[in-house]
Amino acid sequence: MSVVVCNYNGERYLGDLLRSVAAQTVAPAEILVVDNRSTDGSVALLRRDWPAVRVVEMERNAGPCPARNRGMEEARHGLVLALDCDLILEPDCLEKCLCALEADPGLAAVEPRAVDEADRALVQYDGAWFHYVGLLCLRNFYVPAQQANGSGVVPVDAFVSLALLARREKLLEAGGYDPAFFILFEDSDLSYRLRSAGERIACIEDALVVHRGGTAGTSFRQGLYPARRVFLHSRNRWLFLVKSYQKRTLLRGLPGLLLYELVAIAFACAKLAPHAYVHGKLSFLWHLPGALAARRLTRRRRRVPDRELVRGGPLTLWPPLTAGPVAATFGRVLDALLRGWWRLLGGVSPPQEHLQ
Repeated sequence: MSVVVCNYNGERYLGDLLRSVAAQTVAPAEILVVDNRSTDGSVALLRRDWPAVRVVEMERNAGPCPARNRGMEEARHGLVLALDCDLILEPDCLEKCLCALEADPGLAAVEPRAVDEADRALVQYDGAWFHYVGLLCLRNFYVPAQQANGSGVVPVDAFVSLALLARREKLLEAGGYDPAFFILFEDSDLSYRLRSAGERIACIEDALVVHRGGTAGTSFRQGLYPARRVFLHSRNRWLFLVKSYQKRTLLRGLPGLLLYELVAIAFACAKLAPHAYVHGKLSFLWHLPGALAARRLTRRRRRVPDRELVRGGPLTLWPPLTAGPVAATFGRVLDALLRGWWRLLGGVSPPQEHLQ
């Protein structure tokens, strides 16, 4: 089993991550760090303090997608634990994920539960389902861990690519991560290609990783919503929709899609980033021919229809967005309208026993 770390300017995190990997109750056969043209001392630190770690340096920084793909291609083993650099693994995390994958040969990938370093009592990510407006319905998003307690292997339709133990050939057969996304929605896209082709994904609820800093310039975890993220959200959500969902899904969901788009425009203006929203849509049009070509490939590999994959809610919103009573009410109304339209069409929502 190979551990592959995607790194960009993670010098302050790498030591802690690699020490947590070394402390695992199951030792990996190799550790590989793919460096995405870091400008800090990441590579020097690895060569000085971690000589047993194999370092692959990317020729240019084209985002995490090519780096993750390169890591899977360079890995010497069929099972790959793919990690972002800003994580700390609990000592039995790998063992629990490995046991689940080995117990079920039909699983293509499993995701551990991620908690937020700022408050480890809160769940951050532990799997998701696809919302018809092109978002993820995240399980237990910022729900107290005590409330979300579980020790099961839970089937999900999508993963967040912080940490993923996967069968390498399954991800590569699906095409790996699409570099057109750069970052944001790239994991939704790959998850959808896997699931629509009939592959299965699960979350391991008692396998834990701690998520630390987030990606500078795109993460909302510091209480800000950067203009760069507005641009990426504006572009990539529609790239995902066009690449993935069946025509019937897009047509049936059009009122909800338009409603959410109006909200996205208002949000961009509120964040003083309407230019980023417009730039995102122009970039989407530039990438549209490639997205349509990729759509044909997804259609050829499809084994599972959208009616079994795409859900009507719940809508997962950025926590500070619904912090006040007015904003919280607006979020609930928006969610209710989107869910109501989907129910009117006879669509389904995620299994409620796995949602908080």
